Amino acid sequence: MFNQKNTGYRNTGDRNTGNWNTGNWNSGNWNTGYRNTGDWNTGDRNTGFFNTTSPTQVQVFDGEFVNRKDFLNQVPSWFYIPENTTWVCDVDMTDQEKTDNPSFHTCCGYLRVNDWFEEWKRAYNMASPEDIQKARDLSGFNANVFQKITGLDLSEKPIETVSDNPKEIFISGARYILAE
Repeated sequence: MFNQKNTGYRNTGDRNTGNWNTGNWNSGNWNTGYRNTGDWNTGDRNTGFFNTTSPTQVQVFDGEFVNRKDFLNQVPSWFYIPENTTWVCDVDMTDQEKTDNPSFHTCCGYLRVNDWFEEWKRAYNMASPEDIQKARDLSGFNANVFQKITGLDLSEKPIETVSDNPKEIFISGARYILAE
């Protein structure tokens, strides 16, 4: 079976970076389990080295520690949209991408590194106002930390008002009119 979106060498599973990882979404080297960062971890969701347990508490937004499972249950779905990399098949590559990635002949494509802030902007634009509010409501949410990581400023909730005209809406003080 072909493993999807791995970088590095000798990885099994999907979406691993680093080398010799087993499981999915690992970064670092020699990890088994899932979503580990660091090296030689065998549990799930570890950060660091030589961990065998799966932590129940996690630090959020550079601040407090919260229950990992509870926090993950709060995370809005649009947080899972941004992708660090995208596989581009050779038939979809531009001439410049083919020039810049000559090994595309061997692999039938290449792994494009995406702009992280653009990926978060794309996810934000796909999110409903309710899901954007869910981000603000996360345990320990810190708008400054969130902006440093994503490029998105969620410090102020947009003010939405509806006018008497059903073809007109105000968002953050701006007036929008529905076109025919």
